[in-house]
Amino acid sequence: MPPALPAVEYRIRPANPGAHLFHVSCTVRDPDPAGQVFRLPAWIPGSYMIREFARNIVTLRAELDGEAWPIDKLDKHSWRAAPVPDGGVLSLYYEVYAWDLSVRAAHLDGTHGFFNGTSVFLAVEGRSDRPCLVDIERPDGAEYRDWKVATALPLARGVAGAARPYGFGWYRAADYDELIDHPVEMGSFTLGHFDAAGVTHDIVLTGRHDCDLERLCEDLRRVCEWQIALFGAPPPMDYYAFLTMVVGEGYGGLEHRASTALLCSRAELPWKGMEGLPDGYKSFLGLCSHEYFHSWNVKRIKPAAFTPYDLTQENYTRLLWAFEGFTSYYDDLALVRSGVIAPDDYLGLLGKTVSAVLRGSGRSKQSVAESSFDAWTKYYRQDENAPNAIVSYYAKGALIALALDLQLRAGSDGRSSLDDVMRLLWQRHGQTGLGVAEEGVFDAVRETGGGTLGPKLARWLKKTVEGTDDLPLARLLKGFGIDWQAEPTTAAPSLGVKLAAGNGECRLASVHDGGAAQAAGLSAGDVLIALDGLKLGSGKALDDMLARRQPGDEVEIHAFRRDELMVFSVVLGEPVVDKISLKPAEKASAGALKLRRGWLGRAA
Repeated sequence: MPPALPAVEYRIRPANPGAHLFHVSCTVRDPDPAGQVFRLPAWIPGSYMIREFARNIVTLRAELDGEAWPIDKLDKHSWRAAPVPDGGVLSLYYEVYAWDLSVRAAHLDGTHGFFNGTSVFLAVEGRSDRPCLVDIERPDGAEYRDWKVATALPLARGVAGAARPYGFGWYRAADYDELIDHPVEMGSFTLGHFDAAGVTHDIVLTGRHDCDLERLCEDLRRVCEWQIALFGAPPPMDYYAFLTMVVGEGYGGLEHRASTALLCSRAELPWKGMEGLPDGYKSFLGLCSHEYFHSWNVKRIKPAAFTPYDLTQENYTRLLWAFEGFTSYYDDLALVRSGVIAPDDYLGLLGKTVSAVLRGSGRSKQSVAESSFDAWTKYYRQDENAPNAIVSYYAKGALIALALDLQLRAGSDGRSSLDDVMRLLWQRHGQTGLGVAEEGVFDAVRETGGGTLGPKLARWLKKTVEGTDDLPLARLLKGFGIDWQAEPTTAAPSLGVKLAAGNGECRLASVHDGGAAQAAGLSAGDVLIALDGLKLGSGKALDDMLARRQPGDEVEIHAFRRDELMVFSVVLGEPVVDKISLKPAEKASAGALKLRRGWLGRAA
């Protein structure tokens, strides 16, 4: 048996929380004698945009056996040390600026520390398959003595100074890929626990809150157990952590193999004595459900283009509609099937998704396959014209999953469903590590549907994801005893714009194709200050004035474009039919009710 290769060793310390600086070291005991190259990832899996994390490295130096050693920068995220003699131990020491309060990078101050490995741990070229050890150190100072550590990184048992659960010290990873797939939270956080299918799950809440942890743990337990049952126990991890940063306003999540990093508003968390199920809490549960479902779909069932990831550049695939869109379908579906929300609540959430997709004219110009491929330059870099130019592979992808699920169920009298497609993908790809080819999802649908139904739906799916037609959801839902109602959100005439939030002004965030504002020459960024000579100080004032007009009325709008005052004559349009409501039909056949119960659960 060959001798074990030496591990790559990292140390990370919150050296200066006030200056938001982590001090990091990386030690290689058998560096490349020709000159060891180090690289920091340019992006983080799950967030498809080049972020160039290396820009946050403030200083960097190298030492060989404790003495200064030359190192040169090769490009924006790579360094090469000078050639080293045999037996030399090479170490890099560097500072990372951490002031990105998001789920993607790193953040440090006197209240907590958080990091993703992609932001702080340099990869050692040619050594990425080596075991990794990382020493997570406590910041200096009595004010930090109560800090704890929350991460799904395995403890480095058997190593001197190994961390204990929730403690500082040494952790381990099988290789660099595993090292960077376990975010770390440190601070004086609140901790909740629950078991799902015999696996411990932690909920970590950082920030001020009044959360009813008992309620949150129970609701998430039910959701997690349903997802585990969908794919089959045991789950693909032996521990899971929901690492949650609680703020005044914020929303976001990023999946990892045994944890998720979350950002939420404190108003979205449940509280003692809370009545009903507020929209904010449903949204947070849906976010948790979404990221947990990714434990299977994208973390283990992966596109072939991500097997393995190349973190130095864009990794293109046309399949994000399946990995993000299907996950977006199951996130809320898991809430109703697990009994956490009622069927009527689910239909309300589904109606909002349909409405959001239909409001954007970009859906008629870009397919979800194109949206997936262009995520790097379009979806993650949206501008003021985005509603007119792109479609969300999350939202429309979820609706495609819905349409596919309904057709599989109706065409097989409930014997087949999208659940079976996901289980097949799990068995064929998630449990084998074999990436899903660009045609792989269509193949799985063809096989799952069987007979004539499978090939028919595979052809429909391919045409749908590569085309821009609207989905026949009203007709499909009718077969499940669900009524579809389309109506305007407001009876007021339409200006055809979206306003920017906040700032106490009436600023246009986007101007919609074919709308009254676009026809009159108004543009995104314009600040509306008066309508027919009356001051507009906010979006509410605009809504109030429009409510007093009729479609076809001509109004005069004064607006600033940059620092120039301009006047526009606008002919108001008809109210836009942009709100879809879904409700159980008052009368539905026994067959429709049977299909609906199979889809939404017995409570339906």
